[in-house]
Amino acid sequence: MRTLILGILMLAAGGVHAQTPAPQPGQVLASGTLPDEASKAAVLAKLREVYGADKVVDQISIDKVATPANWNGYVQKLITADLKQISRGQLKIDGSTVSLRGEVGNEAVRQKIASNIATSLNPTYTVNNGLRVSAADQGVLDSALANRIVEFESGKAELTPTGKAILDEMVLALRKLNNRKVEIIGHTDSAGLRATNQGLSQARAEAVKAYLASHGINGDLLSASGQGPDRPVASNDTAEGRARNRRIEFRMAQ
Repeated sequence: MRTLILGILMLAAGGVHAQTPAPQPGQVLASGTLPDEASKAAVLAKLREVYGADKVVDQISIDKVATPANWNGYVQKLITADLKQISRGQLKIDGSTVSLRGEVGNEAVRQKIASNIATSLNPTYTVNNGLRVSAADQGVLDSALANRIVEFESGKAELTPTGKAILDEMVLALRKLNNRKVEIIGHTDSAGLRATNQGLSQARAEAVKAYLASHGINGDLLSASGQGPDRPVASNDTAEGRARNRRIEFRMAQ
């Protein structure tokens, strides 16, 4: 039985593996051994459908290897968009054993991916879920922000020089995240009308997204939302508390 490896994904005749990271960010390295050209073509076509033709690097070889019944069909079911939520990971199908490892954004995603894989296979397959929830990437964002407030002009969505200086540091942090998606969340204090605060928080989050995108961060990886005054981190009864509540939050996308 030979193993077929796919950088973001690894495959194997009788065994398949999918792995991240690939040689270059976003690439899928496909390597290993399959029994015939038809199997290889089917795997590559599915990978290109999921990741894009320009992202798949073919290093698959052909040799005489045994595969379980309907193996190619099950491989097709396993190459789905779910895999794109895994970073620094690997999917390995070795005969009727499927092993999954890597990092995901949260526990719900971890369980969902493993469940989807299990339900796509027949009962003769065993699924080993080695996925783990990564706190490292969130830590990169938290360390860069360092509990500081991204400042705006009073009542406006216009960044102050101090706010821009903090975002310049966030640009450096975001570049370390290997094309992970990040949520930018705006918050306000409770002074004034809720609807006004909601709109202001959204506008400020959008302003942060625009600033980061203008400094080289892929805007498709950023989402912006406003929570208004609904998620305070301090009492709105004091000036200090209200200042803390007027903030921008950066979260790894779920």
